[in-house]
Amino acid sequence: MAETASQAEEADGKKLDLGPVGHLGDRLFGGLARGSGGLVVLIVAFVGIFLLALAIPSLADDKSSFLFSRIWEPGGDNPRFGIAALFYTTVISSIIAMVIAVPIAIGVALFVTYYSPRRLAQPVAYAVDLLAAVPSIIYGLWGILFFAPILRPVINGLSTALGWIPLFEKPPGDNVGVVFTASVVLAIMILPVVTAISREIFAQTPVTHREGALALGATRWEMIRLAVLPYGRSGVVSASMLGLGRALGETVAVLIILSVPNGNDPWNSSIFAGGETFASKIANNAAEFDSPEKTGAYIAAGLVLFVVTFLVNSAARIIVDRSAPGGRNPRRKRTASTSAAAPEGGATS
Repeated sequence: MAETASQAEEADGKKLDLGPVGHLGDRLFGGLARGSGGLVVLIVAFVGIFLLALAIPSLADDKSSFLFSRIWEPGGDNPRFGIAALFYTTVISSIIAMVIAVPIAIGVALFVTYYSPRRLAQPVAYAVDLLAAVPSIIYGLWGILFFAPILRPVINGLSTALGWIPLFEKPPGDNVGVVFTASVVLAIMILPVVTAISREIFAQTPVTHREGALALGATRWEMIRLAVLPYGRSGVVSASMLGLGRALGETVAVLIILSVPNGNDPWNSSIFAGGETFASKIANNAAEFDSPEKTGAYIAAGLVLFVVTFLVNSAARIIVDRSAPGGRNPRRKRTASTSAAAPEGGATS
């Protein structure tokens, strides 16, 4: 065969030139990939070091408990500031937004992927994706001027039915800039992110899994429950954590919607009261960055938000790794392999 090929080359009078063969491209690409990954790690580390370096002097001068105090008076000779109220408002608004957005996003993704006709699926998908292009300031203005009055009957109904719970207690007055309104707007803002990623993950479910379930007599919902949802679990978790990251750090919309409580008023844990998140507090008081002590207090609050976001993403990474195919119950796999090898050991002994 080789002789025939060589004779054919000699007959044509041409030789096949493969060109220089080397690994320069592989080494170059590998170096660029490793450098890009290292650069991202360095940027995150530098941001954390910067926040920590500027926050330490103010934290050392703080005359109150930074983690458990709700007082925010960073100026003067006796600065006192704490993040308890900011942390509570940030976390509770993000949790409510996730509780509202994630089930709706999964339902929209399943509808677009497996239920709706093709001519309807594309317009619905485009409409949901366009929500991500709306600026935050538009969401804030729309939320406080148009959406908040619509939610007022919902707030009144929830406070009437569940007002005996401090979380749903309605404070006096008719305040529309409450945590609940901001949470619903945040849910709308993170909806396109979770929907788009979930839709792509659900569409990638192997055809053999879906057709196998249907061939065994499963209904469409049973096929989705047994084949699609388990396959897309890790992707949905990743999408949810991306949405949670945006909800934690959203600034402009929350700043416009939430009413800032009076410093003399007692703190209220109800979601039908006003409040401030980390991001809105820093943005709303940017004019106070007139001294290193005040600036350090706000940077310390930003450091806490940075750490919370980092921990959330780390937890999401762990959940995704454990729920990914082939990554479940490694201890069970090791136990199974050990028990399978046990008879040999027993026979040998």
